[in-house]
Amino acid sequence: MTSRARLGFLGVGWIGQRRMRSILERGVAEAVAVADPSPAAAAAASAVDGCAALPSLDALLERDLDGIVIATPSALHADQAVRALERGVAVFCQKPLGRTAAEAQRVVDAARAADRLLGVDLSYRHVAGMAEVRRLVQEGALGQVFAANLVFHNAYGPDKPWFYEARLSGGGCLIDLGIHLLDLALWTLGFPEIRGVTAALRSAGAPAGARGEGVEDFAAAQLELANGTAVQLACSWRLAAGQDCQIEAAFYGTGGGAALRNVRGSFFDFLVERFHGTRREVLAGPPDAWEGKAAVAWAEALAGGARYDPAIETIAKVQEGLDAIYRSGAGRAGVELGGARPEGWAVAR
Repeated sequence: MTSRARLGFLGVGWIGQRRMRSILERGVAEAVAVADPSPAAAAAASAVDGCAALPSLDALLERDLDGIVIATPSALHADQAVRALERGVAVFCQKPLGRTAAEAQRVVDAARAADRLLGVDLSYRHVAGMAEVRRLVQEGALGQVFAANLVFHNAYGPDKPWFYEARLSGGGCLIDLGIHLLDLALWTLGFPEIRGVTAALRSAGAPAGARGEGVEDFAAAQLELANGTAVQLACSWRLAAGQDCQIEAAFYGTGGGAALRNVRGSFFDFLVERFHGTRREVLAGPPDAWEGKAAVAWAEALAGGARYDPAIETIAKVQEGLDAIYRSGAGRAGVELGGARPEGWAVAR
């Protein structure tokens, strides 16, 4: 592999272009080509020296790529990632890796079989100070962590129609926002087994139906973990929270606490603190360019010759937890989501 990774970018809407910009600004990769069903998005993203705008994933995979960054609708993630990995191309994928744990596991299995680097954009792990919170928890500096409270309330909802079709998105606010909360909880605590789940899902204030019959705009869950921690998480779209968003990940132990909280309703500014009784200690705060760090870390590892990393296998535990919350919230087993495709995103074979 060259000193700079040769990358393709599949899906270059708002978030795809932001991840592309973060990687290229770091200087560890070059953009070989992009593909997107929107000619305007493809043209904007390909305005980089030597970067081509191509019509499809198939065309991208014909190029001599080291890796591909996927930022397409969720229903496509697993199939597209597996196809790239089977061609020997490393993958960095937007969350969720799949709409279900089974889809995510299929991608992990493909990465392992191909011995190719796989990354998922679980970006909140990279907020300054969260690595220190994780260290404090895992080294026992907070004592026995018996409770964790996590919230992500977004005063707005997604602006793409496919988010509101469960067979395309995998679900509503839980798989969109709650995946970050569950990942932060399990990652910080060392991925203990989930022993029990109780959940409530709502759509416009009424109980949401089974998965696949609509999408929830509010979710609340209580998880009992094998290490004794009680985890509460809640997330929503369009909640009247009095600000743009409310984001928190707090961990409470017998010897103290620590928390990440957003500042004045910001989507991007966070304060991370350690609690000593009634006293607070600031661990990190803004400014912090955390948003693209997961993608940059993957690109740096790829440029350095990294192959399959078993650490990615924890994504299946996160998505198993989401599946369990959906089952509990619906009061019965979820339905098969099927192979629906978002308009404009044809998947050739």
